[in-house]
Formats: sequence, structure tokens, C-alpha cells
Amino acid sequence: MRAISFSKYGGPDVMKLQDLPQPVPEANQVLIRAVTAGLNPVDALQRQGTFRLAHPYTFPKIAGNELSGVVESVGSLVREFQPGDHVMTRTGSEQLSALADYVAVDQDFVARAPQNIPLSDAAAIPLAGLTAQQALGPEHLGLQAGEHLLITGGAGGVGLLAIQLAKLKGAHVTTTASSAGEKLVREAGADHVINYRERKISDGVERFTKVLDLVGGDTVTDLMAAVERGGAVVSIAGPPTPGSLAGDTDLSRSKAALVRGVEELLSFRMRRLAKKAGVTYEFFLMHPDGAGLTKLASLVDQGELRATIDSRYPFDQFRDAFEQLESRRSKGKVLVEISA
Repeated sequence: MRAISFSKYGGPDVMKLQDLPQPVPEANQVLIRAVTAGLNPVDALQRQGTFRLAHPYTFPKIAGNELSGVVESVGSLVREFQPGDHVMTRTGSEQLSALADYVAVDQDFVARAPQNIPLSDAAAIPLAGLTAQQALGPEHLGLQAGEHLLITGGAGGVGLLAIQLAKLKGAHVTTTASSAGEKLVREAGADHVINYRERKISDGVERFTKVLDLVGGDTVTDLMAAVERGGAVVSIAGPPTPGSLAGDTDLSRSKAALVRGVEELLSFRMRRLAKKAGVTYEFFLMHPDGAGLTKLASLVDQGELRATIDSRYPFDQFRDAFEQLESRRSKGKVLVEISA
């Protein structure tokens, strides 16, 4: 089968399209014929080796974290799916492998695709949708009706879905975006837009109960002054907090201690700033969740959630797709079409 893989950590040049053996599903797995894969910033970070201390790869490693497709076959323990089903999935956090003709995925990570959108569009939902859903949910921000939420980087794949989910919860939503992204975030439901090219968040008078940070860097440092005391900041782009990278990884005791030490060092300044401001700061990585995906699919079919597509690329033009992804100019999701 065709697959986009890399045999060492590095830049876009380490990826190549090659022929690899088709996977055979295990007893609890679903074999999916991929139709479309979605690209995400984490794809580039994984290829670069950002998480290799906690998640080292065996090469060659097939890239990609989410896809939509058609069930080809199922393992002996699978009861919820059968060949021919239209599905979508966020693959295992260490598995990746979405950028291939066929992908074998744990049945608990799979959900039926929404019926009211093309199957190819469903690939835009899993990773971004689950990230937004989990970040706003009770395990992290615990967003409540009436709260003032700031989402940084609202015009990206996660941001546009997070705005919609936050509005469904009854929150007041402010987001940062450029003038090019303002129309999109307002269509998603944002109540107020801060043009990050014209001013910093801290320059304004706005104060927020909770923050979902999708940008990281100086942005997350700056926004601390705009969060009410007792508030919370959850980031998918800032420095990792202790336990955030290796929480679901089977590491030796010594390796886990090393990873935690690195997390403590990297996030020390941010945690200190948060404590001084009287708020909490947490970095998190989303986890695959078929049940969560099913809820998102239901919202799509009810017309309450919409994925925004930035661009689509044929499978053999994957380098162009990654160039668009890594340019940070995309508004919504970048998709790679694998099969019809």
C-alpha cells in the first residue's frame, strides 16, 4: 500500500511516499480504507522529534493522526462496526499512520462519520474536534454558561470548532485573529475579536474567566495579566506541565522521572507567572475517544457544528499540503485526499 513515512526526525524533506505492507487488524481493531486524512500542527512536531523523549518512534514511521474512510474488515472482537461503514478516527497517540491507503485502528477510537457532510470532509473533525471538546470539558477548563472565554488563534482548525462548542455551552467568547481570519471566527460565533497584529491582549481592558491557548510562545505569557484571579489557562501550544507528555505512555520509572523533570523545567516560568496572577496553567495533549467523536458527529448532523476546510491536496502532493500547514497561514483544516 502507499504510505507517507519518515525514517528519521527532521524537516519536510525526511518524508517520502513509499510502498509498505498493508496492516492486518488485530482482534479489537478496525481496518479502514482511508479516503481523506487531516493535517495538524502536531504532525510537524512529531516528525521533528519534539516528543521523542516520551514517545520515541520505530522507523519507518507512517505520519498522520486523523482520517475518514470506509471499513474494509474488522477483528474478531469488533461488534460495533462492519465492512462498508463510513467512519472517522483519531489514531492512537503513538501509532499515527493516518497517511496511508489502509489503517488499522483500535475500535474504541473509531466513530461513524456524520451523514450530512461528504465523507472526505469528516477527516477535518477528529483531532481538532476532540481537542476542543476535551479542553472545554470537565477534565480541563470545565467551561460553564456565562463565563468569559478567550481562545487564542481562533481561525485555525481547533479554534473554529472550539468557538462553536463554547457557544453551545453558553459562554461569551473572545478570540484573537488577524483581519484575514475575522470573518471566519465571527461566522463560528465569536462575540469579540482581538486583532493580534494591532495590539497585545494585555493592552486591552478585557478580563477572562478562562483561556484556551492555541498559540503558545509570548502570547500565553502576555495573556496571564488578562485572566481573572481564580481563573484557568489551558494550552496545547505552551510549555508542557508535569505529567502532560507521558501520562498515557508506558515508560520505565527512570524514563518517566526524566520526562517529568524536563516538563518541570520547561514550564517553571509559566507556572510561576500563573501562580503570581492567581490562576492555574495546564498543558494537555488530547486523547483518542470514539465516544467523544460520536457526540461531535451528532452535532454536525444536527447543524450545530461545522468544520472549515482551508485546502485539499492529492495524495502525491503531500509536500505542498505540509508546506501550507507549516506556513501557519491556513484558515481551518488542510486535507490530503487519499482515495475516492
